Amino acid sequence: MKSNPFILVYILFFLLSIALSPIVPAQPEKPVLLDNGALRIGFDSHSGTLTEFTDLKLNHNHSGGVSANDGFWFLEAETDGKALSFTPSAVEACDIRQDTEGTIHLIWTGFPASPGLKVEITVALETANAMSRWTMKIQKPADLLLKKVCFPRVQNISRQEHEYLAVPEWTGIVADNPRAMLCTGQGRRAAWSYPGMLSMQCAAYYAQGGSGLYTAFDDTAAFYKSLGFWGASDGSVNAEAVHFPSGLAQGQTEWALPYGILLGVFQGDWYTAAELYRAWALQQSWTKESRLKKGLTSDWLLGTGAWVWNRGRSEGVLPYAAELQHAVGLLVSVFWHWWHGCPYDIGFPEYLPPREGADAFKAALEHAHAEGLHAMVYMNQRAWGMSTKSWQEQDAERFAVKGEDGKVHPEVYNTFTGKALASMCLYTPFWRDTYAGLAERAFKELGVDGIYMDQACDSHRCYDPTHGHPLGGGNYWMDGFKQLEQDLRKRCAEPRPITLAGEGCGEAWLPYLDLLLTLQNSKERYSSPDSPWEVIPFFHAVYHPYAVLYGSYSSLTMPPYDELWPAEFAPEKPLELLDRAFSNQFCLEQARAFTWGQQPAIANFTPNQLTERAEEIAYFKRIAQVRYRATKYLLQGEFLRPPEINAPMAEAPFSRLSIYAGQQDRLKSFTKRYPQVLASAWRAPDGDIGVAVANVANEPMEIVLNLNSSIYPLPLTGHLYRIDEAGRTPIGSFDRPSVELRLPLPARDVWVIECSRN
Repeated sequence: MKSNPFILVYILFFLLSIALSPIVPAQPEKPVLLDNGALRIGFDSHSGTLTEFTDLKLNHNHSGGVSANDGFWFLEAETDGKALSFTPSAVEACDIRQDTEGTIHLIWTGFPASPGLKVEITVALETANAMSRWTMKIQKPADLLLKKVCFPRVQNISRQEHEYLAVPEWTGIVADNPRAMLCTGQGRRAAWSYPGMLSMQCAAYYAQGGSGLYTAFDDTAAFYKSLGFWGASDGSVNAEAVHFPSGLAQGQTEWALPYGILLGVFQGDWYTAAELYRAWALQQSWTKESRLKKGLTSDWLLGTGAWVWNRGRSEGVLPYAAELQHAVGLLVSVFWHWWHGCPYDIGFPEYLPPREGADAFKAALEHAHAEGLHAMVYMNQRAWGMSTKSWQEQDAERFAVKGEDGKVHPEVYNTFTGKALASMCLYTPFWRDTYAGLAERAFKELGVDGIYMDQACDSHRCYDPTHGHPLGGGNYWMDGFKQLEQDLRKRCAEPRPITLAGEGCGEAWLPYLDLLLTLQNSKERYSSPDSPWEVIPFFHAVYHPYAVLYGSYSSLTMPPYDELWPAEFAPEKPLELLDRAFSNQFCLEQARAFTWGQQPAIANFTPNQLTERAEEIAYFKRIAQVRYRATKYLLQGEFLRPPEINAPMAEAPFSRLSIYAGQQDRLKSFTKRYPQVLASAWRAPDGDIGVAVANVANEPMEIVLNLNSSIYPLPLTGHLYRIDEAGRTPIGSFDRPSVELRLPLPARDVWVIECSRN
C-alpha cells in the first residue's frame, strides 16, 4: 500500500510545531480567602493549610508559611488501648466551602486509621474588625477516645523587629525578644493552663511599632485548656491552643468544642491586648457577680490600710501587727501562716488544734480584735500530706486527683524532709466536707476572720472514674469550688460573714473570693535571675474594679523557719535583717503594688524594723496612707494606659530568697536594672482621672507627665490636686483637652495627681 506524501508532511509539521511550542506551567490553584478590609485569612484550596493571616493595615502576614504536612490542628486519640494521632496531612480529602457571610468551612475525611472520623473547622470573620472566630466539630467512632485536641496552631510566626510576648500569668508577664527565649538549643516550650496560672483566656505576640497576633477564648464556663508557644532551633516560633475533651468524648459519635477561639491582629502593646479582652470580659457573668461589685465584701477588708504577712505563734504575729498599725495610723490586717498544729507543707490538713493550743490562740485573737485587728489564716484548699496519720486512717487516697495512669502524683515542696502532698479532687464531697468542716471550726471555735485558701486559683484534670466527674478535661473543678464556697459561707454566716481569699488571681473566681493574693510585684525574690519575663499589671488592666488585690513577698529580713521542721536545718538567725543594699528592691516591690492599685503588704515584719529600717518603713507607711486617701482610683477605679514618663533607669542588687534553701544558700543576690519612677493612670467611677506616681530612688526625681485627651478621657476644664501623705492639695487647673505637668517628686515619695472636673 502506498503512503500519501501530503499526510506525511502534515504529520511532520504538526510534531515540529509541538516540539517548538513554549511549555506553559500549570497555574496553581488560588487560595480560598476571607477578607473584611482589616484582616485577610487564606487557606490552600487543596489541603486546607493556613497560608495567610494578614494584618491589612500594616500589610503583615503573621503566617510564615508551613508545609502541607504540618497543618493547624492535631488530634491525640486512643482506641482499644492503642495510641493514635491525626493531622490534616493524613487524609484522603479536604473539602472547603465558603459562605457568602464571610465564613469558611473546612472538612477533612478519609483517615486510614479511622475511616469514620471527620474533622470540621469553621472560621468566621467579624464584620469590619480585625478578628476571626474559630470553632471545631468532630464526628468519630464511639470507641475513639479524644485525649487532646491542638487547635488552632499558628506555625512559623513571621519575624518582626522588637518582638514581645505578653501573657496573663496571674497578674501578667511580658518577655522582650521571646524568639531568643523559645529558640535556644533544640527549642523550648512555654505553656499555661486555664483556669489556673492563666488568669485570663488570652495572649499577645506583638512587635513594637509593628503588628500583633492576638489569641483568646470566649469560654464562659471555665473549661480546662492551655495556651502555649514553642520554638525550634531554626528560629521559628509557633503558637497553639490545647483542649481536653470532657470525658475523653467516650461513647460519643460527635464532639464539638464548647467555646470559640478568637484570632486577630492589632497594633499596639500588651495594654492594647488588654483593652481587646476587656471589651469581652466585662460582659461576662464573673464581673456581674463579682463580690466586690455586688457589695458583699466585709467592711474591715475594704477598710484595711495595710497587711502584715507573718508566720508562727501568735506572739510573733498579732502584737507586731498592732505595733505597725499604731505606726501607720490605719487599720492593719493579718495574713497568718504557720498558726496550725502541723508542719508547713507536710502535715495538711491536720491544722487543728493551733500549735500554741486553742485557748491561748483564741485569747490572743480576742485581744487583737479589741485593738481593731483582723486575722486571716492559712488553709491549703487542695493539699493532703501523704505522710500524715489522717491520710491512712481516712483512706484519703481514694479522693485524690489521679493522673492518666490512674495514680496519685505526689507534690514535694518541703526539701528538708522530702515528704509529699497529694492534690485532692475538689469535685468529691468527701474533700469538700473535710475542708469546710475544718474551716468552720477555725472560724467559729477560734474566732478567725477569714481563710486564705492556698492554691485556690488553680485547677487540675482528674482521671479517677469513681469521683463522679468526666475523666480528664471539663469544667467540674470550678463547679466543685463553687459548691465548696457556697457551703463555707453557709456554715460561717454567723456571727459575721467569713472572708475568703485565694492565691494568685483568676477571672473565674471573682464571684467566689473576696480578695486575691497577687505576689508578682515581688517576682525577683522567687524567679531565676536569668528570667526574660518582666511583670506587668495585665489582670489589673482588665479587672481591677472587680477584685480586691493584696499581697507581696516584700520583706526586710531573711526567711523564717518553721519550728516544726527538722532542727538540724534551722538557720542560726531566722528573720535576720537584710543588708540595706536591698532597700531599693523593697521599695520597688511596694511601688509596684501601689501603682497597680493593690492593698500594700509587708512580710516578716518585726518591731525593730521601725527604728533599724526606719526609711523603708516610712516608705511603706507613705504608700499605705496615700492609697487609702485615693481609693476612688486605687480600689474602685478603672486601670488606664500607664503614662509614659521620662524616669531614668538604675541598677541595684536584688535578693532571691527561699524558705527551703539551706543555711548557705538562703540568700542569693544578683544585679538588676529597674525604673526609678513608676506611674499608672486611673478613671474613678465619677469620671475623674488620677495618676499614681512612686519614686523608688533615694533622691528627688523630676518627671514630665503628658496626659492627652486622645488617650485619657479628660474633661475639657477642671482642677488639679495632689494627694500625698499630708492630704489633698490644689496645685492648679486646666482648660484644654491635654494636661502637661513637670513634677519635682521628692525622694522615696508617692503621689496621686487628680484631674477633677469643675
